[in-house]
Amino acid sequence: MRSLVFLCAQRLAGQQGAARAALRLLPAELYPVLFKAAFADERTLVLRDLVRAWPFPVLSLRQLLRRCRHCDRPLLREQPSRLCLQTVILGVVAFLSDALEHPHRGPSKRQCLQVLDMTGLQDDGAEHGPESMSLWSRTVTLAKACIDVSRHQSKCIERASKRRKGPYSSLVAPPPPWPVSVEVRVDLFVNSTSYGVLRDALQSNAHSALRLKCRDFRAEELSVASTVGLLEFLDPASVRQVDLRFNNLGLSGLGVVLPHVAKFTNLVSLKLPYSNIDVRRPSAGMEGSLRFFAAQLGRLSCLKELNLGSSRLSGKLRQLLGDLQGPLESLELAFCYLLPTDLSYLSQSLHALALKKLDLSGNNLSDSLLQPFQHLLGKASSSLLHLDIMECRLTDAHLEALLPALCRCSRLRYLGVFGNPLSTRGLKNLLQRTAALPDLQLVVYPYPVDCYAEDLPWPPSSSRLWSGAVDEEQFSRVSAELQQMLSSCRRADAVWTTNLCRHSTLDYFSL
Repeated sequence: MRSLVFLCAQRLAGQQGAARAALRLLPAELYPVLFKAAFADERTLVLRDLVRAWPFPVLSLRQLLRRCRHCDRPLLREQPSRLCLQTVILGVVAFLSDALEHPHRGPSKRQCLQVLDMTGLQDDGAEHGPESMSLWSRTVTLAKACIDVSRHQSKCIERASKRRKGPYSSLVAPPPPWPVSVEVRVDLFVNSTSYGVLRDALQSNAHSALRLKCRDFRAEELSVASTVGLLEFLDPASVRQVDLRFNNLGLSGLGVVLPHVAKFTNLVSLKLPYSNIDVRRPSAGMEGSLRFFAAQLGRLSCLKELNLGSSRLSGKLRQLLGDLQGPLESLELAFCYLLPTDLSYLSQSLHALALKKLDLSGNNLSDSLLQPFQHLLGKASSSLLHLDIMECRLTDAHLEALLPALCRCSRLRYLGVFGNPLSTRGLKNLLQRTAALPDLQLVVYPYPVDCYAEDLPWPPSSSRLWSGAVDEEQFSRVSAELQQMLSSCRRADAVWTTNLCRHSTLDYFSL
């Protein structure tokens, strides 16, 4: 649905020359709808001038691109246009350049931009062709813009200083510069390739007219020193998530990094997957390092999400989580080689009743972990929204044992069981039993073991399930049967799929 106002805005944005000339005559309340129309149709000249003359203190892409009464197209859920995002950034740079070149003129009565909010844009971490702009690309583009503005600012100050020089210059106080600046609220993604440019941009934050203010910080493949160097530049009060992955930090590296993370007083989410922790190989000082790790986690009073995926934490969960001040709502422990004592601790802890998201993928739930997992599932049943138990070696019999507890999870929205050796019969049983869960919208299920073109060893390993050849014709029949069952259960709205990439799982902040 598009309102008459939006259709008129689209028509005006299409006439870019006329639209640019008319901007000063338009009421301020029409700027948001014209912005969305120009963004949707990539009218970059209009978009740049709109940003340059923005009549409100805040320009929030999250607010402007969402579904609204004038246009129900949710641009916020689409991959962001590279061209449009670059244009928005250039518009802010042009606004600041005008102010720096003419500090005594000041902004017009309508120009009052102070905050550009670029958080909340759709991003799955990958580039989607030249038309879209990933989080990594946005980070680099914004960092370069900050550096350019800072350099321009330095040149303007230098020119002003030279103009003031004279025989009596020391007796005359220099005129104060016009205090114009724009704060860019943004999520940042940095790796070893982009580290240098982001470091330079953050270093200029204190005195630059264009400043980055980070909400979610993600770093990959960085050294301990580089990670700490960037964390030191971030505003302690603005960061809500820190995601450090593939950095090979180990317990010793985390011991250096975590005290710098603990300064983020409003940190809600901490992700430390692939950190190269292995408690199964005792070493000198390991117990002390684990106690220090736990103590640093305990300093994060607002922490609600923790990801320790691919760390070998066997038997240490009580020690690591014991100092937390409040319950976790999201806990990711994929491929952590957990022991029954770990799941028993979780089921008895303050976290069990608060968990909304739980990822135990890659842990062997088919043996001694099955019973403690049943208990944990029962305790979390009233709050759980998202459950990942992929590659957990669960057969039909194991799933049958879990179904009573699983069916009590009345608020469950997502279930991941991919990579488990389940048969067509087991999947049909799962569908029939969980069809009554009203909020279950997405199930990622495995190719049934009876749909493989070759005989599988029993029980088949996850790698064998991944690499085995599937009889596509037979699987198509099974897939059609599952869809028919969903229709019969009046659950055609639910998605059952084997595609791990097409359907994104629930982010903690959208739970």
